[in-house]
Amino acid sequence: MHAKSSQKDSPALDALTFKMHSSQKEPNKVASFSAGGENKPSDFLRNFYEGFIAGGFAGVVVEAALYPIDTIKTRLQAAQGGGKIILEGLYSGLAGNLAGVLPASAIFVGVYEPTKQKLLKSFPENLSAVAHLTAGAIGGAASSLVRVPTEVVKQRLQTGQFASAPDAVRLIVAKEGFKGLYVGYGSFLLRDLPFDAIQFCIYEQIRIGYRLAARRDLNDPENAIIGAFAGSKISFTTGAITGAITTPLDVIKTRLMIQGSANQYKGICDCVRTIVKEEGTHALLKGIGPRVLWIGIGGSIFFGVLERTKQILAQKRPPSQNSIPFKDQL
Repeated sequence: MHAKSSQKDSPALDALTFKMHSSQKEPNKVASFSAGGENKPSDFLRNFYEGFIAGGFAGVVVEAALYPIDTIKTRLQAAQGGGKIILEGLYSGLAGNLAGVLPASAIFVGVYEPTKQKLLKSFPENLSAVAHLTAGAIGGAASSLVRVPTEVVKQRLQTGQFASAPDAVRLIVAKEGFKGLYVGYGSFLLRDLPFDAIQFCIYEQIRIGYRLAARRDLNDPENAIIGAFAGSKISFTTGAITGAITTPLDVIKTRLMIQGSANQYKGICDCVRTIVKEEGTHALLKGIGPRVLWIGIGGSIFFGVLERTKQILAQKRPPSQNSIPFKDQL
């Protein structure tokens, strides 16, 4: 009789046990959140350091793996009229590009992570998407100071204008001045800031949804899978749309960056007018195929490597630094 009663009441007991278990954990969560809310300088520096390392490594892996696709895209966009595309030397300028991508990607994630954590503590939980959007835009703006010169040098090497990155930097500065390394800066920001913000926001929201559904922290394999899934999901849905929409800006950026001292185009508007007048509106979509392909594969690789590297770095923290509140990890 007693056994039968125990079996009958087991759902209620399970619910009570779960409630008691949650109640026991709640003080720790509140205490942890309060500690996290202090915004200690050490927390900021740790987030920056881990984001810097993980972002730099992920960026280098993506660029090294997909550089030939990017070279083809650049040459398609640079070709005017019926110019033919040369499929030789697809790795031209890779070494110099990696030298710039490493700090650029590191700065992006290094700024994004602590900014995200600070904004999440300031915003209500239902506005986490705004925090991620803002942090993505700020990270993109900070990294653009390195990304733009890297892009200028890379694209001129891809189009065969220089033999090496050091030669490219030296001759660009000699002929065009230091500002020559930042030509096309405006079109770069118009193309990348919205995309960076949307990309990281969707990625983070997918992770939040998964973690809330699982009602627990994710383990290493799950983080890597979510990172890869989010990257591919962004790329072949949102990425396919935004990639297509921003391709004209990418074409304009390429033309401005590779024109050199010839100054064929006087700015973004003049570049658009000239391209449409001389080559037709379809020329503004040059390289759309390789661009969407690069975004798709690159997103999967980047987020997968990024999450795995962040997990490895987190495991190396002292035990006292590993109790990060759930909200702050979103």
